[in-house]
Amino acid sequence: MPALAARIDRHYAQYGDGHITCGRKPGPDDIQLATNDYLALTRDGRILESQLGALATPDQEVYMSGVFVQYLEAQRKLERQFASFVGSEDAVICQSGFSANEGLIQSIADPTTPVYLDMFAHASLWQGARAAQAPAHMFRHNDVDHLRSQVRQHGPGVVVVDSIYSISGDVCRIEDVLDVCEEEGCTLVVDESHAIGILGERGQGLVASLGLGDRVPFRTFSLSKAFVGRGGVICASSRFVDYFRYESWPAIFSSVILPWDIARFARTLEVIQDATESRRRLFRLADQVRGNLIDSGYDVSTSQTQIIPLVAGPEERTKQLRDALESRGVFGSVFCAPATPRNRSLVRLCINVGLGDDDVVRLIDVCKQIRPQVQPETWPSLFRHRNSG
Repeated sequence: MPALAARIDRHYAQYGDGHITCGRKPGPDDIQLATNDYLALTRDGRILESQLGALATPDQEVYMSGVFVQYLEAQRKLERQFASFVGSEDAVICQSGFSANEGLIQSIADPTTPVYLDMFAHASLWQGARAAQAPAHMFRHNDVDHLRSQVRQHGPGVVVVDSIYSISGDVCRIEDVLDVCEEEGCTLVVDESHAIGILGERGQGLVASLGLGDRVPFRTFSLSKAFVGRGGVICASSRFVDYFRYESWPAIFSSVILPWDIARFARTLEVIQDATESRRRLFRLADQVRGNLIDSGYDVSTSQTQIIPLVAGPEERTKQLRDALESRGVFGSVFCAPATPRNRSLVRLCINVGLGDDDVVRLIDVCKQIRPQVQPETWPSLFRHRNSG
């Protein structure tokens, strides 16, 4: 296939010396800021004990499509626990956060339903619109006026936002978005992946913490962030959940998650709800890092949370930033197109409570040390912030 060969050639022409996301291998003493394990639960003994107990019970093994979930009492129990946690009528567990988002949009939209997506909404939500063959319309990030303009131009449909945006670290203007949806007759979907476990007194996410559950018909979240596992959840009405199992292609044509994962998530849910002090410390650390970076002249976009992006812009600048950080033992995650707009690539720092106070001081010092080398004052995205301000 000549077209495929040409496409592969273009990839290697651009990334011949290695893709921008691939840097050095971190060592045991390096600071890891690429993980989404915000509450540092990966090795929590309480959670591991629950999972190991389930692994030792072979008669629980099941391998079947999600269509047959009515036979899985443990999964249905956990789904109801998730629903109660966020204040929803019901919930359904999916194979991943990606499949939850893709399957949800595919099952609520169609070629006659416009889907309006914040330009920073997760790729899985855009994929859901493609799977539904729905007309997808982007609106500028957190720009409610632009959303309203788009809806009035193209008609009522589905509005899709994240509660915490994964590449900018800011929080959705959820109440303003809801006002537009209710005024214009739209249905709202909120992806809470980076907010579940983090926002709210018990970690129940943005929507529940603001008391907006009755106004938001669909919430989703990945279980690969604060829940440090593999799966996804959709929170909705019981009537929708039963419909979803037989209309969502990812749900129909993928196996359910396994019993030991169910046991792990059930125990993790208990731990997360009691992690109030960890959440407070997480935001103290994030505020400390973000404030020092801003004082040092770094562009951290509009970050308000544990996600702090260093927006270098062009890929060569981001690669330079990545190498400067990694050579001093600081490892973030590189985001570039198609995860970001072109020429707005960045290194994302995810703060987590596993960081010691000395780690935070070291991180801040490293960023100050490399400042003359990476010259954040010349990053083009910073100029855009200045011009827009």
